[in-house]
Amino acid sequence: MGQFIHGREHLSAGDCVQVDCDTECNVMLLTDSEFTKYKNRKSFSYHGGHFNRFPAQLVAPRAGYWNVILDLGGGSANIRYSIQVVKA
Repeated sequence: MGQFIHGREHLSAGDCVQVDCDTECNVMLLTDSEFTKYKNRKSFSYHGGHFNRFPAQLVAPRAGYWNVILDLGGGSANIRYSIQVVKA
């Protein structure tokens, strides 16, 4: 697994996570259990995908704690980014 950036937020259904980044990357929204699978290199489910244009916007499908991941796809770099939550 390459370098990744992680944040954890309590979101309501419909809240939008807006990610701005100066490097293309995978932006994912995962539940706690899916994040554990991700860290253990097991198969996992997520909302999001690969972005090369920003801001990326991901909407929480339900209320709860969500992990916001910026994954550099096996690489590593010093990147500038911001993660902002826009409440529904």
